[in-house]
Amino acid sequence: MGNKFVQSVRAHRVISLMTLDSCAWLVAVFVATGLRLDTLDISPTLHIAASRGDIPLGGALIIALVAAVCHNAFAWFLRLPHGRNAIGGFEEVFAIGSTIFASGVVVTIANAVLAQSLVPRTSVLVASMIAFILACWPRALWRVLVTQARPNKFGVVTQPVIIVGAGSAGRDLVGSMQRDPRQTWTPVAFVDDDPRKKHFRHRGVAVEGTTHDLGRIAVRHAVDTVVLAMPSLDSTSLKKLYDRARAVDLNVKVLPGVNELLDGARMSDVRDIAPEDLLGRHQVRTDIESIAEYLTGRRVLVTGAGGSIGSELCRQIHRFAPAELIMLDRDESALHALLLSIDGKADLDSPNVVLANIREADRMREVFSEHRPEVVFHAAALKHVNMLERHPGEAVKTNVIGTQNVLDAAAEFGVTRFVNISTDKAADPENALGYSKRIAELQTAHHGLTADGTYISVRFGNVLGTRGSVLKTFASQIKAGGPVTVTDPDVTRYFMTVDEAVQLVIQAAAIGRDGEVLVLDMGEPKKILDVAHQMIDQSGERIPIIITGLKPGEKLHEVLFGKDEVDERPVHPLVSHVAVPRNHVVEGLVETNTDASLDAMRKICQSVKLHPGDSDTVSANYSG
Repeated sequence: MGNKFVQSVRAHRVISLMTLDSCAWLVAVFVATGLRLDTLDISPTLHIAASRGDIPLGGALIIALVAAVCHNAFAWFLRLPHGRNAIGGFEEVFAIGSTIFASGVVVTIANAVLAQSLVPRTSVLVASMIAFILACWPRALWRVLVTQARPNKFGVVTQPVIIVGAGSAGRDLVGSMQRDPRQTWTPVAFVDDDPRKKHFRHRGVAVEGTTHDLGRIAVRHAVDTVVLAMPSLDSTSLKKLYDRARAVDLNVKVLPGVNELLDGARMSDVRDIAPEDLLGRHQVRTDIESIAEYLTGRRVLVTGAGGSIGSELCRQIHRFAPAELIMLDRDESALHALLLSIDGKADLDSPNVVLANIREADRMREVFSEHRPEVVFHAAALKHVNMLERHPGEAVKTNVIGTQNVLDAAAEFGVTRFVNISTDKAADPENALGYSKRIAELQTAHHGLTADGTYISVRFGNVLGTRGSVLKTFASQIKAGGPVTVTDPDVTRYFMTVDEAVQLVIQAAAIGRDGEVLVLDMGEPKKILDVAHQMIDQSGERIPIIITGLKPGEKLHEVLFGKDEVDERPVHPLVSHVAVPRNHVVEGLVETNTDASLDAMRKICQSVKLHPGDSDTVSANYSG
């Protein structure tokens, strides 16, 4: 179809579509009336003629004009000619059908109430169906001819790709690629393992086999790249497809997870596959109503708001329209970045942005007195195992005393729900971080017994992509040319993306019972050595791996549950409820010597009996 004609039609879209629909009614009324009066002569050569004397041409013309006027009036009201819906799409076809039906009803009634009907009464009903076909068919033809893949005008050599997945995301992606004026990528085939899509075809791109046929189809079309267009796929299934594609020397691209695709899949969303995709894409289903019930319209405080977990908490909580979201951190630059990510304004003068250190009890009381939060997410913490092994006193100051300061302020000012963010290091702790976070769980559980409101902890493992995470370390080492360092060839860790972890934290806060630790399902633990090999393979470089040995305080295998804890999931399939001894009081936390701090924290954690009925008082005096 000529470019000048296409451009002319697009430039005069409104008048073109109104003219098309008017002509559709004119032809439809003429044909319907002739059929009703049995005066149309349809010859074997498909020549259609009618006797002028038998069809009331004047009446038919009047009916057609009235129908066209009604149709265009309804269509104008619905903004159909103005591009409200895509040409030839389902939404437009439905709107056209509704408009023709309404017009047909009006004209049928008008024709019926006349003393002498202008055309047979049933003719208008038949004409409506014919007009629908005549209005929709040219639109569908336009969609097929004009929006199909076409050579680019920039002399760019397009890259053929195979789309894995013929679902809605795959279809959106094909359309986006074909509409790209530069035609960077040209989709040449779908592959899909669903037998019901064996004969599926979309915009000229057909399903040519299953994922087992990738190699054969790639050779047929001279393709070296595939795009995995299944954003809801979990990490295990994604890894299988990735390995299958790499086995036949195909480069692999991927769409982000379903939570990141807000407006459907587009070509600009396609990116290289990342370690996070293969390690942390878990299916997370949340109960939006229960979450909104405790967040919407409430005053919510997040400590450590500038950190990886805290900032994602703020972004997700913001979607639930709290009455006030108070973001607290001691790092002003992190708060600035957080505000930019939420609203793009970075208004540091906002009263909802609080620069404060949780180590200062008076400052915490001041913040709680001013803002009166109803819900608190306590994410502020020191978290690096190796650093805290050398400086355990700092773990005490922030993770223990700081947590106590926030808990005391929350109890004093009537917080209704308190959520302490914990870590898998707190399960059977063996290092300063684990000891300090286990004590924080005990402190939180104790407040659940002594204070009004619900006090819970949420425990999970490594979060992918956060500052200081193993993936960041490996990526930096690979970029520098290596070597990549791994502590032990058998070391394993749990992984989850920050988005998924925070979704479950917010869900857990909705279902947690007073004094519990809620443990998030992190999937199966992954071998760190396998992760290193995978990232090196994706880089395409030859980089050596060095085994350095476990450092003090590091475990070979992390656990999510202590040896006396039971995995029970009464509410949500991905959230376990663990009882915590709530009658233990941790007193006298005054740190003066780092060695004494580590010993004292160890003594506290080892002294705690994991039976909720116990009523011991555990004391620790950091006198050095």
